[in-house]
Amino acid sequence: MSPSLTVRRIAADQGAVLRELRTASLRDAPYAFGDATLEDALLTDAAVFDTAAARYAESHACTSFILYTEGHPAGLIGATFETEPARRAFVSALWVAPAVRHLRGGELLLNAAIDWLIAEGATQVFAWITDNNTTAMRFYERLGFVATGDHVRSKHSPEQWEMLLVRGVASSVRSASSN
Repeated sequence: MSPSLTVRRIAADQGAVLRELRTASLRDAPYAFGDATLEDALLTDAAVFDTAAARYAESHACTSFILYTEGHPAGLIGATFETEPARRAFVSALWVAPAVRHLRGGELLLNAAIDWLIAEGATQVFAWITDNNTTAMRFYERLGFVATGDHVRSKHSPEQWEMLLVRGVASSVRSASSN
């Protein structure tokens, strides 16, 4: 029997879960999360994660979604809007525990984040992906993201480059509302 997967928006009291997932993701794939480091996450006071979870649970500008397998946290994704100048929508820091990656949890997380961003007014969703993370690049492309042509040096590893991907979602809103 396959494990049951669910995705829920983070709750205000889930600071410890946020910290657990963030440190697990940085242990597993430190190259994939921009300027975040495992050491920083481990040294960060638990109250910082508590405050972040409380903010993400209520915000209309940024949030996190958690993947659960059989009720246990197994993945995370962030969804945010830039404040200036264009209020672009972004997904970031997608991570799924290795033991459940084959169950399409990443797709469930991404879809939940995109649905929330659409509900908050997004017409396009962006993601920065490290050029050498070919697995992530293929994942996003399979789900409709395309390269914008924008490249920047990674803040965490200046020798690496990140590519900006985009997926239009306005047609998703129209087709959903016309059904």
